[in-house]
Amino acid sequence: MNGIIITVNGKNYEVDGADTTISRLLELCQVESPEMVAVQCNGTFVARDAYDSTTLVAGDDVEFLFFMGGGR
Repeated sequence: MNGIIITVNGKNYEVDGADTTISRLLELCQVESPEMVAVQCNGTFVARDAYDSTTLVAGDDVEFLFFMGGGR
């Protein structure tokens, strides 16, 4: 793959940089319940309605923050 390197949750990951969006990254990382995930890119939260239009570039630092249930 001739892609770009980004960091996802602290690990380097190669993706096709031409058109990789946050939505596509969630698919590539096989996130089972993307509706239960908040995404930060370079320290800034990405609005859920912008997942399809936010394109990743080389060196981006992406964090998936998973919501957990439970407790009182």
